Amino acid sequence: MTTAKFGLIGGGVMGEALLSRLLEQKIYQPSEILVSDPQQQRRDFLAREYGVEVTTDNRLVVTTTTEALLLAVKPQIFDTIALELADWQVGGETILVISIMAGVPLQRLEAAFPSRPMVRVMPNAPATVGAGMSAIAPGKHVQPEHRELATRILRSVGQVVEVPETLMDAVTGLSGSGPGYVAILIESLTDGGVCAGLPRAIAYQLALQTVLGTAVMLQESGMHPAQLKDRVTSPGGTTIAGIAELESLGFRSALIEAVVAATERSQELGNS
Repeated sequence: MTTAKFGLIGGGVMGEALLSRLLEQKIYQPSEILVSDPQQQRRDFLAREYGVEVTTDNRLVVTTTTEALLLAVKPQIFDTIALELADWQVGGETILVISIMAGVPLQRLEAAFPSRPMVRVMPNAPATVGAGMSAIAPGKHVQPEHRELATRILRSVGQVVEVPETLMDAVTGLSGSGPGYVAILIESLTDGGVCAGLPRAIAYQLALQTVLGTAVMLQESGMHPAQLKDRVTSPGGTTIAGIAELESLGFRSALIEAVVAATERSQELGNS
């Protein structure tokens, strides 16, 4: 391979999620992608499953990439990667670098790769099934065409919003950690159904589809959640009885505090 439009350093779960969707939506062809990963088994799998070129050489990835480079490695090894690529010169300052490393700020990214357009991204777990929520924070060298490219790449795994980097910890606390909260909600609804006498498999199916259906209904109708809540709450009915119990137990404030706590923890990790 002499050149690759899209380079990927780190072929783990999130890297593979983006890779698979980029190929599925024909944003890139297999022949236009080069992936580096240190594990032989992982490289063999990616090459076999997606038909892309693979390597162990991160320098080869950056020197052959012409359009966008995705850093999808663990933040703990970023300094090692940055040192390895310290003299990366080929390609001028036109290649967009996208980082999905949690807790690595733009300041560190831009110090490692001076003058290059950098975009920091916080994706979330549903990206692995194409239903993710990604927030992007552009660096100081990003031009409109870089924004457009980053958005096009991230939209392959779900929805995209742009935020200033100062809000990345809040994004982490809400959408980054949010799948965990929703999973507990579904698990708790299931347990409630079992407590009320339903077989667990049926209770789980009811809980899962209720959460999914409600989210789709809100998304497609554009309704505010409070409107939907009012619509399904009859005077003296079952729903208001359940809601009253949730309110008495602090359900809303518990979720609010969960987001705030996760945000604060993200800030702590970023400063450590």
